[in-house]
Amino acid sequence: MKAYLSVFRLRFAVQLQYRAAAAAAFFTQFFFGMIYVMVFHAFYASSAAVQPLSLSQAITYAWLGQSVYRMQPYNGDFDVKTLIRSGNVAYELCRPVDLYFLWYARQLSLRIVPYLLTGLPLLLITFFLPREFGWTLPASTATGIAFMFSITLALLLSCAISNLITISTVWTIAGDGMERILPAAIMVFSGNIVPLAFFPDWAQTTLRLLPFSGLIDHPFRLYLGIIPASSMLSVCILQLSWTIVLVMTGILLLNAGKKKVVVQGG
Repeated sequence: MKAYLSVFRLRFAVQLQYRAAAAAAFFTQFFFGMIYVMVFHAFYASSAAVQPLSLSQAITYAWLGQSVYRMQPYNGDFDVKTLIRSGNVAYELCRPVDLYFLWYARQLSLRIVPYLLTGLPLLLITFFLPREFGWTLPASTATGIAFMFSITLALLLSCAISNLITISTVWTIAGDGMERILPAAIMVFSGNIVPLAFFPDWAQTTLRLLPFSGLIDHPFRLYLGIIPASSMLSVCILQLSWTIVLVMTGILLLNAGKKKVVVQGG
């Protein structure tokens, strides 16, 4: 365990050095967040139909989505993929630790630090925007606590998916296919682009059972009180179950890949 904690701390410290990148990401997420807010304003102003979310809830959903954007599994670990492509992954294979959880510890730092540098400041600043443009506090204290539990599990789920993207490089050498196809599916089916509540009724059950809903939609619905805090356990069980399944899948794929590893380059 000490080895994994050391890797996490070292990677954490390295990530803290990219302050200029964090500042650029902050302004990017703020810009796109304002676009989402204006789109929602236009949509609600032009439609008289009853919507599954109120305008205030939709805006809060949008800002929450922008704050955790860099926590999402839209890519693998670039450094590890470079090691695989260059052949220097041989050094990783010699380490007396489990390779999967070594990479998982790296993923945790890669997701947490950008959130601390970009997501939290974004939330702090957008909270003080005019009421029609800013986000609101949780529906209740209970929903806020439920959200904290759920978003923590969403982080673990995100790292499991990111590790799969990284591990795919062992099998495909380039790994670009997974890094383009899977993130596109995640952006749609997690609720990042459009909240899942706006999808057709016939698709709701399937969307909520997929692992992607546990990244954004389920935690945000808990925050907004759409899913009552009393249902937190069922949401967290679903998130944890998918995390375990994806972690086990990643371990099996990586172990299978190590048995037939061909070191490229070097």
